[in-house]
Amino acid sequence: MYHILIISIFALFSVNVGAKELIWSDEFDIDGLPDPAKWHYEKGYIRNGEAQHYQEKNSANSRVKNGYLIIESHYQAAKKPQSVWQYLFDDQPKDSYTSASLTTEHIPGFGNGRIEVRAKLPQGRGVWPAIWLLGSNIKKVGWPMSGEIDIMEYVGFDPNQVHSAIHTNARNHNKGNALNASLVVDDLSNKFHIYSVERTNKRIDFYVDNTLHFSYQKEDNSASSWPFNQPMYLIINLAIGGGWGGKKGIDNTIFPQQFFIDYVRVYK
Repeated sequence: MYHILIISIFALFSVNVGAKELIWSDEFDIDGLPDPAKWHYEKGYIRNGEAQHYQEKNSANSRVKNGYLIIESHYQAAKKPQSVWQYLFDDQPKDSYTSASLTTEHIPGFGNGRIEVRAKLPQGRGVWPAIWLLGSNIKKVGWPMSGEIDIMEYVGFDPNQVHSAIHTNARNHNKGNALNASLVVDDLSNKFHIYSVERTNKRIDFYVDNTLHFSYQKEDNSASSWPFNQPMYLIINLAIGGGWGGKKGIDNTIFPQQFFIDYVRVYK
């Protein structure tokens, strides 16, 4: 995969310029399950060959407590075969993992503006938390024509870096030419950091703690290159293993692992 960083000098001055209008948020100030008006769930085994089974409305895997959304992953070791017959002829039981993926797909998508998520990341080989956007038209046009904006991705085997990326029909990881960038960030396991994206008609800028680290300039007007003139919905998930997160295996001694989200704020 190519690592291509396109930063406009003008983008350096874009953060926090002018008044911002808060249009949607969750401060996670009511304990219990996540607010069902704001969050729905992905369920089951979804993508990327990941190991976890996403759970719906299960407080063991997603809950609001003490002002935080907590997405928590669990591991259960496979049970040993109970007989020689089971060992020889039955499908062998496998280790299992549960987690949660929360989505705003059910509400009108977000257009141009700024999205901020203050979060503290899980740690350990095999975790793959992410904060990202998909085009609300994905069921109609499919991926990658829908467009994807990865505000933050993290893989536990690379413990000091966070990643951001753009995927379009013209540029994506399947073609080996996705636009992406990485940033070294101190103390991801113990400190909260703010992960943000700003989207306009011509540019998408990515920030960590209000420091610009990646910018994508519009290349042309085709839907294949710029599918971002449309609403997009937010996903916050904690994956385990998979094509990238499991590249160096899963350390089963690390579980349970928790992904803390302090707030989500969307500005016009």
